[in-house]
Amino acid sequence: MARLQSYNGRYCESEYENAFLAFLEAEGWQYLAGNSIVRSSKRDVLYADDQELFLRKSNPDLLADEVRQIMDTVRLVGAENDFATLHKVYGWMVNGIQFTPPNGIARMVALIDFENLKNNIFRVVNQFAVGYTNNGQIENRRPDILLYVNGMPLCVIELKNPADASATIYDAWEQINIRYWRDIPHLLHYCPLACISDGVKTRLGTVRTPYEHFYAWRRVNDGDKVSTLSFEETQTMIKGVYSPARFLEIFRDYIYFQDSEYDNDEVEIVCRYPQFFAARLLKQSIINSVIQKSGKGGTYFGATGCGKTYAIAFLARQLALRCTDVPEIGSPTIVMIVDREELQKQGAKLFTKSKEFLNLGEVRIVPSRNVLRTELGARESGGFYICTIQKFCDRQEDKIGLINNRANIICFSDEAHRTQFERSKQIKFSKDADKNMKAMVSKPYAKVLREAFPQATFVGFTGTPIAETYQTFGDEIDRYTMDQAVADGLTVSIKYHPRIAKVLLDQEKVKQIEAYYRKCADDGATEEDIETSKKAMSSMEMILGEFSRLERLAVDIHDHYVSACANDPDRVQKAMVVCSSRLIAYELLKIFQDKYPEWFEEKKAPDGVPVSEEELRELKPMPFMAMVASVGSNDKLEMYNYLGGVRNDKRSDDFDAAFKQEKSNFRIVIVVDMWITGFDVPSLTYMYNDKPLKKHMLIQTISRVNRKFSGKDYGLIIDYIGIRDNMREAMKIYGGDNSVAPSVDDVEQAMGVFREELSILKTLFTGYDLVHFLDPNENPVERYRLLAKAAEHVFISTQELKAESSDGKNVNKVSFKTYFLKTVKRMRAAYDICQPSGELGEEESALAQCFMAIAGFVRKMSGTGEVDTDTMNRYVAKMVEEALKYNEVENILESGGEEDIFSPEYFEKLSDVKMPASKLELLVKMLRKQILAYSKTNQIAAKKFQEMLEETIKQYHERRKHLTTEEAGAAQEETSEEIIQNATEQALRILKEMNTDRESFRKVGLTFEEKAFYDILMALRDQYNFEYGTDKVVDGVSVNDKCKSLAKKIKEIIDTKSSFADWLNNQIVRDQLKFDIKVCLIKNGYPPQYSPEVFRKVMEQVENFEENA
Repeated sequence: MARLQSYNGRYCESEYENAFLAFLEAEGWQYLAGNSIVRSSKRDVLYADDQELFLRKSNPDLLADEVRQIMDTVRLVGAENDFATLHKVYGWMVNGIQFTPPNGIARMVALIDFENLKNNIFRVVNQFAVGYTNNGQIENRRPDILLYVNGMPLCVIELKNPADASATIYDAWEQINIRYWRDIPHLLHYCPLACISDGVKTRLGTVRTPYEHFYAWRRVNDGDKVSTLSFEETQTMIKGVYSPARFLEIFRDYIYFQDSEYDNDEVEIVCRYPQFFAARLLKQSIINSVIQKSGKGGTYFGATGCGKTYAIAFLARQLALRCTDVPEIGSPTIVMIVDREELQKQGAKLFTKSKEFLNLGEVRIVPSRNVLRTELGARESGGFYICTIQKFCDRQEDKIGLINNRANIICFSDEAHRTQFERSKQIKFSKDADKNMKAMVSKPYAKVLREAFPQATFVGFTGTPIAETYQTFGDEIDRYTMDQAVADGLTVSIKYHPRIAKVLLDQEKVKQIEAYYRKCADDGATEEDIETSKKAMSSMEMILGEFSRLERLAVDIHDHYVSACANDPDRVQKAMVVCSSRLIAYELLKIFQDKYPEWFEEKKAPDGVPVSEEELRELKPMPFMAMVASVGSNDKLEMYNYLGGVRNDKRSDDFDAAFKQEKSNFRIVIVVDMWITGFDVPSLTYMYNDKPLKKHMLIQTISRVNRKFSGKDYGLIIDYIGIRDNMREAMKIYGGDNSVAPSVDDVEQAMGVFREELSILKTLFTGYDLVHFLDPNENPVERYRLLAKAAEHVFISTQELKAESSDGKNVNKVSFKTYFLKTVKRMRAAYDICQPSGELGEEESALAQCFMAIAGFVRKMSGTGEVDTDTMNRYVAKMVEEALKYNEVENILESGGEEDIFSPEYFEKLSDVKMPASKLELLVKMLRKQILAYSKTNQIAAKKFQEMLEETIKQYHERRKHLTTEEAGAAQEETSEEIIQNATEQALRILKEMNTDRESFRKVGLTFEEKAFYDILMALRDQYNFEYGTDKVVDGVSVNDKCKSLAKKIKEIIDTKSSFADWLNNQIVRDQLKFDIKVCLIKNGYPPQYSPEVFRKVMEQVENFEENA
């Protein structure tokens, strides 16, 4: 390697260049000094010696003149513009160049041998002078490094000095993107790839990639852990991209150009590392699936905004061109399934312009199932079709059934988490009996797809997988999470700003509401209807829709947005307001209209924004703020008309286009469900959230603000409802290495629970012939009669059974109806886990839906009294509205509420409570609740902490009582606060001790439940003063191995007995349990002398555990 001059021992750019060259040499590139290449002119950028050598070796039948003719064609290439020339040459490099020899038979001559690596000549060249003419004067440009393959420069690398803080990779990018395209485009005609590096940041792109889309390469091989360490970027880039084999792999299939007819758009994209590895791994998984006929090609978990659509394009090309050695695939047909029109349009924009890249022939959107069936039937291979999941839904005109049974059909499901199971989970009832019955024949998505394409392979792409995703599409093949996307600069970070909108209740009104419910009960309203109404009237939506609350919300959003934009007036900053319901969204909109009418004046662009004549022609007059939502069939006239009525789709499309136009006047949108998934507007910066969100929907929603945009450092979530804890929980799942994929054990366990509960339900309906319901072709009238008769059976039964409470802590006697509904609920929970796998039999699945239908019928029948839920809701809604007292928007975290008081968040919240008495009251209240919960498992420990708490409260009241009347003014206030402070500190000590005690089972080496029996055995030993085993201290905890062993045996006996189906209602099993435990105690010598009192107290703990297990 030729060394460049260094200056006075300083570390110069030339030193880094030498290091970079050494790294490339180590990977197999041969070094060649630029000034040693013999050329007729410095404008010549090809290395003719290598090019001729390669062509002669790979085409020995060609004459020397024919080889030179091919070389001249490559050298003299031209097209209508520089980019078109680049695209044309790239096509020759990848596919070969057509040459017609004198015999007249055209043939393709390869310029690169992608199949045989050793046949190629790899050279790394530095300081290669490229000549150009400027104003009649001959000048040179010297790219730092060029990578040549077979005499063609395929990649340009620009370096900056790592030791010079002022030399940045942006400077390197400008050299390529501005100076080289301006001065030496004849070099870049052969150079699709570009790399920029300053020793700390090393980024890959194309010669047409905007600076912000140059990215690091952070993995070398499949399965490598992603490294975000800056000093590793250069080494990882060289090994992961520039080893010769990998370089040719990326060069051949992972550089994307639109079809030639769109060259004027100048779109050239190279894959990012997550797309490369996803396509690679999914391709192999699909091959395995096709060969093994599993139908499950795998799931790709890619963070929102990371480029899953391009990953699909790269994968499709791999399947089309690189599976010819797999006869079962050949040239496959790809069907891309999306969940809504928006994604279908987005997909069409990319794929319909990518026929040359995909190499699958026709690419089109499919308007109907019949068209899809016809298209697939007319071909045996190839084709790329985009359709919505609705094509696979039950429709009168085209029932679910076979579309095509070819095995070389690959189905891609984009946003796969959304194409799951809602239809099969939500069994809805209408007043029409026929519709009622049709709702029962719902099927899991896996089965629906399998009926349409019985031999196909299914692949899922999602940024927020749910458990069912994996059951439909198979194991997670690769993942790229939100934190990785932010670290790589693919998306911007998301900041969270809580601004809680507090609401208080008028207690007098609350008493009136309770009195009204008691009257309804006296008038014949069922207990279920009253509870349903109470739940609805105390729901979040009732509170969120309170008028004065919405008023203050509007003011706060307005003030915050105006202030934020004023701080950066030159940047486009769009905003989204997310509401919990369409009605609330519309009420909020009307408040905005009333308070800020200037936001609703329609203009093409905001005042003061410079707009060209051409841009003005593209823009439509729009309000500054608008609500975008679907219309409801029962919307009131004013709202129905505002949303566009029958032209709602056209209105939504117009607003969609305007919101995506940076200079449009439309800056703030109010939404509910629309636009919160799969909607990309890079300038969207602020999200004002007033909707309860969790899990995958929370991540999908907040990710609307994470797209990169010039001048945008982060997206901001302004939260008015308190999703902070939900956001942390969701980030644990979708932001890191955790997985929601159900294990085989999860599904098998759910299958067991499902079949057990189904067995109990069948027992409850012994003697009933359910065959009419199970036959989908049965007369709807017969199906309806069966439901009515079965529901009547539930109602007239006077039998009482034992059932667990909803929290699983208590066992109570309940009516047959309640027991039936609870059993159906448990069965449904298990059904939802195992049903998506498609493993349930047709009969048991139909039987499950039969019982769910009966349960739905029963719930409807529960409302047949004179006062039903709807009647109560209408009456109470007004009272609730009057009871709500809107307070204010506060820039603090919510206080109060039910949550784990051992969490760090809870202590943070306590610190925000400023009133000492309020803090003590809140702490005591939560302590009581936690002690009660602890007592359900461990009576003896809970009793100790209850006594400690009561003693603290007693001391507090005693001290308060002895404050003399003479201790007046400030002195009394000071003394009072001291008493409160002391009590608070004591309560916190109890809290911490209780936390330590709750966690001590780990140190003892027992489970949480086993520790409860261990504690009672130890306590009774000490109370009755007998010896049993030897105590030793381990990690500060007293451990008695003999009591420990006995506690495990007691718990094991309980586990064995509780495995019986419906064991809580089986008195024989429960009696046998107590007998077995007594025998166990006697066999193990506890206590050494027979003591009925000790046995009784152990049994009390057993009873307590049994009732609350």
